Amino acid sequence: MPRILAIDYGLKRTGIAVTDPLQIIATGLLTVESKQLIPFLKDYFARETVELIVIGEPKNWDDSPTHATPLVERCIKSLQKNFPDMPIRKVDERYTSKMAKDAMLEMGLPKMKRRNKALVDEIAATIMLQEYLRSRF
Repeated sequence: MPRILAIDYGLKRTGIAVTDPLQIIATGLLTVESKQLIPFLKDYFARETVELIVIGEPKNWDDSPTHATPLVERCIKSLQKNFPDMPIRKVDERYTSKMAKDAMLEMGLPKMKRRNKALVDEIAATIMLQEYLRSRF
């Protein structure tokens, strides 16, 4: 089975997570500079079969757009342009960064690692992907 890839897109960094080939487990892949996202994905898709991109949609608690929503919409347009045959599904990303920070604390990571924003983005993408996998059943 092909993988599902999740993107936690940000102005500077983008966290990326993928499923295993059986689409059971979500695992953090890495964090890339946002301007390097498309080149990275071109390379990754050449090596791995991916059937779906899940991307976090920023929303306020009342479902209104946030300041980051237009940024994510531009990213989606770029993904559609570069990968026209790849389906893209938006998922709610509310609280994923907070959940990622909490998870890092629960894992007992030292304070310096918990301050690593790239790691927070990667874990947030993993949480989004795991929630997406749960929602399918």
